[in-house]
This record gives sequence, structure tokens and C-alpha cells, in this order.
Amino acid sequence: MRVLRAIDELSFLPGSTYLAIGVFDGLHIGHQAVIGRALESSRQFGGSAVVVTFDPHPVQVLRPEKAPRLLTSTRHKLKILERLGVDAMLLLEFTLEFSKTPPEVFIHRLVRAANRLCQICVGREWAFGANRSGSIQLLEELAPELGFQVTSVAPVLVDQRVVSSTLVRTAVECGDLESAANYLGRDFTILGTVAEGRKLGRRLGFPTANLRAHNELFPPNGVYAAKAWLRENEYSGVVNIGIRPTIENETGERLLEVHLFDFDQQIYGEDLEVAFLQYLRPEQKFSGLDELKAQIQQDARNARRIYAAGLKYPKRSV
Repeated sequence: MRVLRAIDELSFLPGSTYLAIGVFDGLHIGHQAVIGRALESSRQFGGSAVVVTFDPHPVQVLRPEKAPRLLTSTRHKLKILERLGVDAMLLLEFTLEFSKTPPEVFIHRLVRAANRLCQICVGREWAFGANRSGSIQLLEELAPELGFQVTSVAPVLVDQRVVSSTLVRTAVECGDLESAANYLGRDFTILGTVAEGRKLGRRLGFPTANLRAHNELFPPNGVYAAKAWLRENEYSGVVNIGIRPTIENETGERLLEVHLFDFDQQIYGEDLEVAFLQYLRPEQKFSGLDELKAQIQQDARNARRIYAAGLKYPKRSV
């Protein structure tokens, strides 16, 4: 999948152009419905399906005090879009200056840059341009003049609730990973880069990968049975999220550590994607390292059993 960073680069793509435009944080099933329409048209008529999105999240620029914790960083979004089969992502830097662009100007720029812009797909409630003055109605007014088709996609419902990034965030923060997966159309995952730690886990016989997460949103603190992907290979493991109360944590920040079963490689600097299968227990403080080691051994046994049995998402209380 190609990554474009300026509107003019749309001219690099072969064939006609079919755009899906939005912030798409989380790439949940509602977002996938919008993107799917562009994919469907590009496959039917030939050409390139392109997702147009923004970095940083517009709210982080316009109302930073109200900015949500992101479900998917740009790096993570790229991986998910590749799996969906999108041909290219046009990643536009969102700045205060860019936010003042009149909506008509934005659409004209897209039309001029693309070899032939055939379709713009958006969510039905999408608004864009200066002061969010652009709307579906404006797109439909511009479409005949500029020669493209507008496809507005209705919200997707799950259990009579409109799927949104906010709904997914609430589920993840509450630890309701089953609902989050239903809204996302896949497991909730965290993508991170493996960083060097204190290597205490190795001394305990359970080496861990310390993740510098690209996500801004974590499930609740605790220990989870998990699976992870490294270089497209899947591994089972156990994850701890929290502040490590038994071990000195000078910053007090929440850490994410992954122990992969039957794995012994140096992977510092590599990306690891982690999915959470089951919540095992809350994070707790132990009397010493021996007690901690015994509990980790029990956690590992439970996590291996859960992965082998293909179990997921039991009801939990914390």
C-alpha cells in the first residue's frame, strides 16, 4: 500500500480514483463500511481505492483539552488498512492553517490532483472544511460540476447502538473487550515498539518485551492472556499492564509488558501487535520476587490453556 503525504501525489496512482475520507480512529465497522464502498467501486470499475485521513487528530489541534485518547496511531492505522486491501493512504497533516481551508477549495484540490476522481465515500454525518461548513449536501452540489459520484454511508448499528470511536473507547476503558471486538470487527489490539527494559523478567525466567505503545488507550490494569504478532508470525503469551507495584517504578507511568511463550530472540526496535484474550487477575503487590515468580508461573499456565482452547472474553469484575 502506498502512503501519500500531499494531495498532488494522487496523480501518482494508476487509473481512476475512489476516495474514502474521514478521521477513522479505530477503523471500526462503521469506518470499514465507508472504506468498503470505495474498495468495491475500485474493484468493479478498475482504479485505486484511497483512504484520505489526517494526522494529528483534528480535535488535538482545534480543541486539545477535549482530545480523545487515540484507538489507532497512524502507524497502526496503516497496518489495518493494508489488511483491508486499500491501495493507498493519503495522510494529510492537520494544522490550524489547514483547518481554515474552505470545503469547496479542499474538494477542488482533490479533483485537480487525481487522474480521474470518480467517487467520494463518506459517513452520512461527515462535516469538513473551515468551521465544519462542508457537508454531504455541498458534496452533492459539487459532484455534477466536477464529475464525481458521492456515496454517503449510513451509521452501522450493533445491538441498536450506533458504532462510533467513542463507543469503542468506552468499551476498552471498561475492559469490555468482547463489545470492543464487535464494534471493531476484529480484536482490539495495541501496536508498540519493543524497548529495552531492566531485564528483571529474564532473571525471573520470564523475559518480557517492554512496549512503547503507539496507542494512547489501554484496557484496565491487570494481567491478561494474550496473543501477539511479530513479522506476521503469531505467538501466545501473557501481558501485564500497570505500574509494577512489586518493583520500583520511578515514573509511576502505566507500562505494558509482554512475555511470549517459547520465544527467545532479541527484538529491540521491532513492532509488536498485541491482542487480549482474557483478563486473568488485577495487578497486585507481592511480598517479594519469589512470590511474584510463583504467580507469574501460574499466570503463564492459565494463559497457555486459554490460547490452546481458543477461549476469549469471559465476564469479568474488577
